[in-house]
Amino acid sequence: MPPRKSTKVYDNESIASLKGADRVRKRPGVIFGSDGLDGCEHAVFEILSNAIDEAKEGHGDTIIVTRYADGSVEVEDFGRGCPVDWNKAENRYNWELVFCELYAGGKYDSSAANYEYSLGLNGLGSCATQYASEFFDATIYRDGFQYTLHFEKGENIGGLTKEPMKHKTGSKFHWKPDLEVFTDINIPLDYYQDVMKRQAVVNAGVTFRLRNQVGGRFDVTDYRYENGIIDYVTELAGETSLTAPVFYQSERVGRDREDRPEYKVKLSVAFCFSNAGSRIEHYHNSSWLEHGGSPEEAMKLAFVAGIDGYLRQQNKYNKNESKITWNDIQDCLILVSNNFSTQTSYENQTKKAINNRFVKEAMKDFLRSQLEVYFIENPLEAERIAGQVLVNKRSRETAEKTRLNIKKKLSGSMDISNRVQKFVDCRTKDLSRRELYIVEGDSALGACKLSRDAEFQGIMPIRGKILNCLKADYNRIFKSDIITDLIRVLGCGVEITGVKKAKDIADFDINNLKWNKVILCTDADVDGYQIRTLLLTMIYRLTPRLIEEGYVYIAESPLYEITFKDQTWFAYSDKEKSDIVEGTLKGKKYTIQRSKGLGENEPDMMWLTTMNPATRRLIKVMPEDVEHTQRVFDLLLGDNLQGRKEHIYQNGHKYLDLADLS
Repeated sequence: MPPRKSTKVYDNESIASLKGADRVRKRPGVIFGSDGLDGCEHAVFEILSNAIDEAKEGHGDTIIVTRYADGSVEVEDFGRGCPVDWNKAENRYNWELVFCELYAGGKYDSSAANYEYSLGLNGLGSCATQYASEFFDATIYRDGFQYTLHFEKGENIGGLTKEPMKHKTGSKFHWKPDLEVFTDINIPLDYYQDVMKRQAVVNAGVTFRLRNQVGGRFDVTDYRYENGIIDYVTELAGETSLTAPVFYQSERVGRDREDRPEYKVKLSVAFCFSNAGSRIEHYHNSSWLEHGGSPEEAMKLAFVAGIDGYLRQQNKYNKNESKITWNDIQDCLILVSNNFSTQTSYENQTKKAINNRFVKEAMKDFLRSQLEVYFIENPLEAERIAGQVLVNKRSRETAEKTRLNIKKKLSGSMDISNRVQKFVDCRTKDLSRRELYIVEGDSALGACKLSRDAEFQGIMPIRGKILNCLKADYNRIFKSDIITDLIRVLGCGVEITGVKKAKDIADFDINNLKWNKVILCTDADVDGYQIRTLLLTMIYRLTPRLIEEGYVYIAESPLYEITFKDQTWFAYSDKEKSDIVEGTLKGKKYTIQRSKGLGENEPDMMWLTTMNPATRRLIKVMPEDVEHTQRVFDLLLGDNLQGRKEHIYQNGHKYLDLADLS
């Protein structure tokens, strides 16, 4: 039915804009990437970023982060102190710009001397975090004064207070994330530990002090890497690395496009090779690029080209061997890059990837040239690297080949619809649910396709009567497309040895059977019974264990349809017909007709009587004595003509009503 039309009016008064704190409080995901815990964590990083920018410019060498037991956070630095007093150019207080105005800050002009390489760029962090807080207290030390500000839910309370404070500079911000803004504000301790360690790695010589309140005391941990990323790579590599850690750095100037202004890039990378582990991390302007971007792309290109060039030069490849890939190098590489640029294009405010074109080109060229020199100056290390990368490559290729072979084997055992005409597979790969219906003819195939549950019921049609497998020799049997296709669909092979079989027909393995039930579904007439018997004969001769272990079933088809008004009864035997007619319908005017063939039945009727596990009737072919079954099959379909005549003479009268005597 068509959707109902809204009764709400959509006119010129329907358009509204968010103002003030609502710009963040009602849409925190726009600024922080999420209104969940990761968004709350990013708000912490925004304030920490400003402290890092100060230290990076040489103003203070310690940053203190305090995690309070009540969920509030404090970040203190010893930089120059954020300007908060009157701004003549803007005709406003700087604190209003910094804490109450989005896109306001001191880091927009890349030519300015305040911040050459800035992590905070957009003038969003301080304001957005303040707006998203239950309370936000700012204490600023600069120009011989202590300035204090207090905010609650984005609103300033009490204005700016100012009192003398000599011999101290820096900023301290204490706030509590607001549960009205974020769905979760319980930032775990390991987030702080991870962030502060990473920042210590990429800000050499700066101490990051974490204070964690536990009860009435504070547990204090300092993170500091005196030499930055080279110390970190040495720590990661341990004492078992293939090569000693090396450190390279360079500066480049360029532009992302011809008509764009030039900017400066400072590149640094530390790496070593190891056969015990791998780790790759990229940082830009101190931000961990969790999603990579330009530096990651550059590194992959440079290392693949550099090591491949060395392998070719030294004739390390075998004849016709394929080229190495990045995965072969990654498995044994420990690398940390720490780059800075005066102009940075982050993918978004969360700063987890950059896409500067020039950064990518500069880093790629830088790494390629350093690798060429490295291989020349360190021949022993180059040999070890080449050997390990080739071991990784060849192991990967062997594993991949094995995986593909296994996949091919499995797909060959499960997905053979492209190799057996008209076979219709089911969707599930759960062997405990899969059912195979073997039906006679294309008409029955069409009816069953419309009636089945395609999730777990597959269909295999057979064309006419198959060979009598008790009389035919194996050469004839395996030349029969019908029989070989059936065996392929079953998947378990045949219990025949010492005989040349058809292609893809394996020796019997019950574990390769692709079905939990093999259901013979034929018409309830003489031809149908004969086809069913021939199918059972084939299964008994080629895969008798399927019968022994109870995998083979016969789907009973109703003999009669009895209709009274709009109700229908199905009778599977003459006795059931009599019970319905003389019991339920006694004295009523009903119609009765012989049931149609499978191909003529309506899908609903087929599902109800033959395929629905809740209402169908299945006969399990599970003989007590396999030898007795063989004797019966031999009698009915074997070479014992006299025995068969005697059996028909003694028992044929029981089945005369099934014969077509017309």
